[in-house]
Amino acid sequence: MLYREFYSEIGKLLYAVADIDGVITQQEKKKLQDIVKNELVPIEHHTDAVGTDAAYYTEIEFDFLDEQIADAETAFESFIDFIEEHHTAFDEKMKKVCLHIAKELAAAYRGTNKKETLLLKKLKQKLETIEIGK
Repeated sequence: MLYREFYSEIGKLLYAVADIDGVITQQEKKKLQDIVKNELVPIEHHTDAVGTDAAYYTEIEFDFLDEQIADAETAFESFIDFIEEHHTAFDEKMKKVCLHIAKELAAAYRGTNKKETLLLKKLKQKLETIEIGK
């Protein structure tokens, strides 16, 4: 699997979570930075040609989508398509990390709202149907 692409897709997932209600708050942006720095970077050991940890592509993609005012559902579907296409490289730990960080971001501003709850439920269902490592 291409790690840079994987983390870009996680950026799309997190963008979808943050923007599903139509507003991305400063608290959500700060939480995204915390998630990347404290949860993704420590577990990722791949870098790009200039030495950037692949996990930072999560934040890069999120910021790009935010600047483009991208559609949250489209970003979410891109993430789902990616994990379905690369299911053989997707393990149980990766599934748990994706759900965990999505829940963390959803709760970053005044707890998880109804739209975020529905998106998280959809994510969980999709992750449960992915046949890992096959």
